[in-house]
Amino acid sequence: MSVVRHLFWSAIAVLALITSVTPAQAQGKAKNKHYVITSEKAVSVTRTVLLRQGYTIVRVERAGPTHVIYYRRGNMGRGKGKGPIQRVVIRTVRDRVMFEETEPSLLVDIDVRLKL
Repeated sequence: MSVVRHLFWSAIAVLALITSVTPAQAQGKAKNKHYVITSEKAVSVTRTVLLRQGYTIVRVERAGPTHVIYYRRGNMGRGKGKGPIQRVVIRTVRDRVMFEETEPSLLVDIDVRLKL
């Protein structure tokens, strides 16, 4: 009896592990967000968000349908120098604008501004 009970509970444990792992594979995090807007509006909103969060925009480059915004964190009044240069890549694919290589905190703010 104990062998049958042990096999039964082992089978239930294995079944529970299999069913708990399957949904986790489908929950991937999207690296790129895409919107149906013009690239000029995307650049404008991104610049606004960066400036409101205290970043300094170093330069904006355009290479075909792609815009790259280089920015860095200011010293925020502490006199500790400026942070490393980071970038946001705004790529236009067909009629959609995609944000790549963007920090999640910036992407949330950009997302809110674009939905207004």
